[in-house]
Amino acid sequence: MTSRILVVDDEPDLEQLIVQRFRRQVRDGSYSFVFATDGVNALAELDKDPTIDMVVTDINMPRMDGLTLLSEIQQRENGLATIIVSAYGDISNVRTAMNRGAFDFVMKPIDFADLDATISKTLHSLEINRGYQRKQQEAERAKAQLSRYFSPSLADSLTGVQLGAERRVITSMFTDIASFTTLAETLEPSLIGPLLNEYLTGMTEIVFDHGGTLVKIIGDALNVLFGAPTEQEDHAARSVACAMDLDTFAEAFRGRWAEKGVAMGKTRIGVNTGSALVGSFGGGRFFDYTAYGDTINVAARLEAANKQLGTRVLVSGSVADRIPDFHGRPVGNVVLRGRSEALPAHEPLTAERHSDPLTAAYREAYRKAEACDPVALPAFAALLGQDSGDGLVSFHLKRLLTGQTGVSVALD
Repeated sequence: MTSRILVVDDEPDLEQLIVQRFRRQVRDGSYSFVFATDGVNALAELDKDPTIDMVVTDINMPRMDGLTLLSEIQQRENGLATIIVSAYGDISNVRTAMNRGAFDFVMKPIDFADLDATISKTLHSLEINRGYQRKQQEAERAKAQLSRYFSPSLADSLTGVQLGAERRVITSMFTDIASFTTLAETLEPSLIGPLLNEYLTGMTEIVFDHGGTLVKIIGDALNVLFGAPTEQEDHAARSVACAMDLDTFAEAFRGRWAEKGVAMGKTRIGVNTGSALVGSFGGGRFFDYTAYGDTINVAARLEAANKQLGTRVLVSGSVADRIPDFHGRPVGNVVLRGRSEALPAHEPLTAERHSDPLTAAYREAYRKAEACDPVALPAFAALLGQDSGDGLVSFHLKRLLTGQTGVSVALD
């Protein structure tokens, strides 16, 4: 099936470059390109060609710029995905574009390998989302069918719950594969497809097994909620159990593909509990069940913080405090990127690792670091000598070796 891509840019040479760089995909029928010189022409193309799947647009253009075009596209019920092309370092416009609904972005000068990988990832995610939309439509038809035989309240209980906006305490989870975009640039689409499908299938099945709500799939990343839309008193405990099973699956998956010669990055997971606005948002035929609020942002930043801390799974103190028998070890009082206040973070552990003598030794070394005791440095050095692969121990040892004290950690 050919994917129709509308490219919007006022540079006269870009059309020729696109046609030349993507000639293989055009020749084999994977892609078909349409071109427009500004936002006004782009909207005209969208009006006359309903088969267009996605838009790649520059920001700075005459008559109608890319940000205005993006807003116009979001108001339409066409399910289009948009990639923004921005000048290098123009973070402000990129942030505005992402907030207005852009799926992804690439920087100028355009790296066409990166553009190809971004287009492939976007189209794949678009197909997944369309699949979920088809399932949603089927569910709505099933509900209408049930309503012929049952009362409205019973039909609702059989087919789902009311999804109106409400504020409630939930647990949010984000997952992401490290350096997946770089990996995608090196692999053929015929290999990326099966790899990503197998990964996402396994990950989503685990989420559903733990009663999680899959809010969104963005490329290889998942956004999951616990405690919404249905009430789950144990949503924090569910999220940690789910995170541990996801970590086990992801590491095994990474090992299987390594045997096939594909070096996948680690899956990083961040989990946070707090208040959020949840519900179904949208209009007409388009709607999206999602959550908004600082709770969600913190979960996303915890996921990213794993990279610096040497961990794969991080949960906030608000998660650990809700689990009476929480198995884990303290990471520190972490100031996440873009924030000013520290929050306690923990690395959850399996029951076996929780009872390991090395974990008890870590806690003792951590207490010494917390008390600014100089004995903490040799304690962490001894731990690293016993387990050289412990990323969190390595992180703390490096901090102490550079003269830092305590357990307050400010991340880049």
